[in-house]
Amino acid sequence: MSKLEQLDFKSANFSRNFAKSLEDTGFAVIKNHPLDQQLIADVFNEWADFFSSNYKNNYIYNNDTQDGLFPMTVSEKAVGYNVKDIKEFYHYYPWGQYPKELSDKTKRLYVQMNAIAVNLLNCVEDNLPERIKDTLSMPLSKMIENSKQTLLRVLHYPPLSGNEEIGAVRASPHGDINLITILITASQAGLQLKDKNGKWLDVPADPGMLAINIGDMLEEATAGFYKSTLHQVINPIDDNRLKSRYSIPLFLHPRPDVVLSEKYTARSFLNERLREIGIKK
Repeated sequence: MSKLEQLDFKSANFSRNFAKSLEDTGFAVIKNHPLDQQLIADVFNEWADFFSSNYKNNYIYNNDTQDGLFPMTVSEKAVGYNVKDIKEFYHYYPWGQYPKELSDKTKRLYVQMNAIAVNLLNCVEDNLPERIKDTLSMPLSKMIENSKQTLLRVLHYPPLSGNEEIGAVRASPHGDINLITILITASQAGLQLKDKNGKWLDVPADPGMLAINIGDMLEEATAGFYKSTLHQVINPIDDNRLKSRYSIPLFLHPRPDVVLSEKYTARSFLNERLREIGIKK
């Protein structure tokens, strides 16, 4: 594989092609999807203002519920890495704290992204081999019913000063924790995935694209049939190093009580991983 093919969301054979891309690479890139592009642009602008403000510090995250602002000082460390990523981010859940200075546009975008995520998980389920379906504790679509854990994360990667800690990058190589991730095209390129041959490939950053990747929970639930592919965000070396980068993924999560495997429920898996990356005590 030399590149990621862009799949047409409205094509007749999309479901199978999407599942095949995930099976082969852990990723898929989608065009012609129904997300409102003007809404996306407005949301990016509102959060750019948020991260440049002082009032953002009124929304510091809750350790137990994990909603709110995670400042640079508590940024994640990828599993196996000792240096924090160069980023700050905000966790939005419909039940969680939400900046009163913002409009309801982020809430509307959450609804749209969640609907697409559910649709795409159904595509995964429809194309699972029967032998894998038979090992699941319940159908994938049932795992997310009434889930309150699906998370919208708004990421801000600040301009690089040249004084960053040695080895620090915007996002070290990592897999996501959840079932699947829906990622709107970021404000800059920089996202890469590692293919089966260990080569890092650039994920297309064309406006209007969505990138979808498999998370660790889906790998756990399918006993490795779907693999959570490592991805990273590299530091730019051109003039983009002087600019902020913004990114908005939605992480589709099962209910905490869902049994992923003999070893884990969704709750135990999530808590273990949050402690490993240093954002939960």
